[in-house]
Amino acid sequence: MGVVARRFVFGVAIWNLELGKTQIFPLHLFVIVIITVLQAPCSTLRRARLHPLPRRGAQSPRPQRSPQRPRRFPPRRRLRRGVPPSIWCAAAALPSADQQQQLRSSSSIRGRGGNNSDNLQTVLGSRGRGRPLLRSRAVVTRTMAAPVPIMVNDLTGKMGRAVADAVVARGGDTCFLVPVAFSGRAKPPVDVSGVMVEVSGLAGEGSNPGAVLEELKQKYPGLVVVDYTLPKAVNANADLYMAHGVPFVMGTTGGDRVKLFEDVRAAAHFAIIAPQMGKQVVAFQAAMKLMAENFPGAFKGCKLTVTESHQSSKVDTSGTAKALVESFNGLGCEFGISEVELVRDVPTQLGAMGVPEEHLVGHAFHTYRLTSPDGTVSFEFQHNVCGRSIYAEGTVDAALFLSNMVGGVGGAPRRGGGKTVYDMIDVLKEGGMVTN
Repeated sequence: MGVVARRFVFGVAIWNLELGKTQIFPLHLFVIVIITVLQAPCSTLRRARLHPLPRRGAQSPRPQRSPQRPRRFPPRRRLRRGVPPSIWCAAAALPSADQQQQLRSSSSIRGRGGNNSDNLQTVLGSRGRGRPLLRSRAVVTRTMAAPVPIMVNDLTGKMGRAVADAVVARGGDTCFLVPVAFSGRAKPPVDVSGVMVEVSGLAGEGSNPGAVLEELKQKYPGLVVVDYTLPKAVNANADLYMAHGVPFVMGTTGGDRVKLFEDVRAAAHFAIIAPQMGKQVVAFQAAMKLMAENFPGAFKGCKLTVTESHQSSKVDTSGTAKALVESFNGLGCEFGISEVELVRDVPTQLGAMGVPEEHLVGHAFHTYRLTSPDGTVSFEFQHNVCGRSIYAEGTVDAALFLSNMVGGVGGAPRRGGGKTVYDMIDVLKEGGMVTN
């Protein structure tokens, strides 16, 4: 109230000065001083009444919280004696041993992708005063999901062996290597990083691959097969896997690809069919495919040359080159697969291609060169890969992705919207690739 009075008197004084009544101005100042002097003790008494000083020897009372001001934090709940709050809450969220076993055997809970919160809540229920248990997919499902059994055919070859080593290295609660593999003929057992694998024959006297697959399906629910055999065996092996209802990853190139896709789609069988398993190379393929779809005819009239160098054991044109040639043709080039230059001799690989000597037994050097009709403009696309680890890791990612699409160990198909045939671009879009 004193502040308002002072402001009012001061305003009247200024107004009188503007009117020329200077003799009244000192009176106004005197009134302002009187109001200030009278207000000071009143303010002091008000503060003393609201916050009285404690008597000598008495403890200072705690200030009372205003009833209009809400509590900033909820009241503490009574905790168990001797247990810190954070540990008790975490223990309350963890399932018991029986519940963990039920989670491991549940076919509807997977470790990769999917909406598992409802499944976890159904299995675990709730505990305490209506507090739900831990429903984090990233923590619970990855640690409690059953590992995926992966069968690698033929692991006696270089690519198959690299994939088998990658499966064992990935290991843990993610996947494991099935100790049985197919080859053209029965062979002695193979030691893969400590896992002894029996090699059964696909053909020959006494071989019965169908019976072997049925036995493995019963012993290893959720079985996924990886195929790195020979081009001439692609279609027959796919028929074998489809006949016994085993999802497969076809990494082998060659065979009748049109028939392969038609048969698998007609059977609505789960499979990944991809000529290229290296994730970075797949991303390049996807980019070229998008370019062809969005800019058709952009390189019309240009001359295309394709040169690929692989180890001498690879006899056919790579599926990567075939896929990229298709994209280049969509961009306006006219190029046939038979025109691809296959480099398999060591002197050319060491000289013109620049392949390191230590990688002659396992490499993939591809060069795609476009030249304008008048020869004044040229474009060159190149990807050089040494070793097989990029393909092996991508293959394991593909097998885990396929298991997730099928529904996991013993589960029913639950994802994909009716789609059953996938490629590595689908795996890339899922975002489950492991980066080397």
